[in-house]
Amino acid sequence: MSGFSISRRGLLAGVSAAGASAALSACGAKTGDSSSTDDSGAKADTSGSTVKVGLLNSLSGTMAISEVTVHNSLLLAIKEINAAGGVLGKKLKAISQDGASDWPTFAEKAEALITDGKVAATFGCWTSASRKAVKPVFERHKSPLFYPVQYEGLEQSPYIFYIGATTNQQIVPALEYLKKRGLVKLYLVGSDYVFPRTANKIIRAYAKANGMQVMGEDYAPLGSTEFGTIVNKVKDSGADAVFNTLNGDSNVAFFKEYKSSGMTAKSMPVLSVSIAEEEVKSIGTQYLQDQLTAWNYYQTTPGAANTKFVAAYQAAYGKDKPTSDPMEAAYISVYLWKEMVEKAGSFDVAKIKAADGIELEAPEGKVTVDGATQHVYKTARIGKVGADGLITEVWNSGKPIKPDPYLKGYSWASGLS
Repeated sequence: MSGFSISRRGLLAGVSAAGASAALSACGAKTGDSSSTDDSGAKADTSGSTVKVGLLNSLSGTMAISEVTVHNSLLLAIKEINAAGGVLGKKLKAISQDGASDWPTFAEKAEALITDGKVAATFGCWTSASRKAVKPVFERHKSPLFYPVQYEGLEQSPYIFYIGATTNQQIVPALEYLKKRGLVKLYLVGSDYVFPRTANKIIRAYAKANGMQVMGEDYAPLGSTEFGTIVNKVKDSGADAVFNTLNGDSNVAFFKEYKSSGMTAKSMPVLSVSIAEEEVKSIGTQYLQDQLTAWNYYQTTPGAANTKFVAAYQAAYGKDKPTSDPMEAAYISVYLWKEMVEKAGSFDVAKIKAADGIELEAPEGKVTVDGATQHVYKTARIGKVGADGLITEVWNSGKPIKPDPYLKGYSWASGLS
């Protein structure tokens, strides 16, 4: 396998294989089976020499600025896996669907992938709104979704594997970073949907318990290009920093207005949790230089696995094309699924759950699947945007953080869920 090495270890303490199987009646099939299902699950056709997998991304609309490159990373992983012999000796065939930045469309396309495409697994979604829209579809059909993007936590599903960061692996470390640097008065700016609103509820709870103050909170519709009023409120607020949960191309308008107002990364830094290298390029480095981001991976993250990943991506899509955290998470999600299937010796969902505990030496560093939550251990990283458009790490958590999607380990978060 190109890019990283793999090892396995069990992590399902307290969760028996029998219990996992009971919780997840299967779709999928063992090698040699024509298909597998239960009375209520959809059939995944694994009978031939190829197995279909679904790719569900916004290839058009306001979120295409972020999701097209995630789609490309999924295709790269599939190409590499096929070149190395496939999964259980079967080649993968990608079936792509465009969610078009519209949540009902995501649900419709998910249904088509499972029932018409008969895919063994689906990889995709970006916004929490799209994930929430498709969640009942995957649960109804008992078909797995691998979700690659950081999100607001407070969720688990037996049919979703969360490969991006949950709250305690991104938002909480970002708040701790700001607090340690004396940036304790925050203004919250986000897109008007579930992720920013839930994230900001968590930020308010953290701030109240940690001597921080929220000076204001504003939302704009996804795709909004009008930020004059919000930016003026931010400028007059007396905040030390902005915590930015805007998504998609709204960030272009926000940062242009921010710069036009005379604010700078020195006078009032913006820490963003949905702007990565691809968005920096699209927005313009001149608007983002020296601003902060919170992720688990950057193109500049050191290590042989990342060097190989960046080289492979740029060989496929262009030497000037950057890589980013969601792209890397999408890329490794296909490899994680492959290893789960091969360890189980089956495409059956119940069996790949019971066979989890996979570790990867991934481009971001070591990641480990946590069977109890179906999230992964990840290292938190704060970065700064450079003049070259790349993001350089200025702080990291030192080791992978155990996922805690419901923030059970934080007394200040009681009652949030």
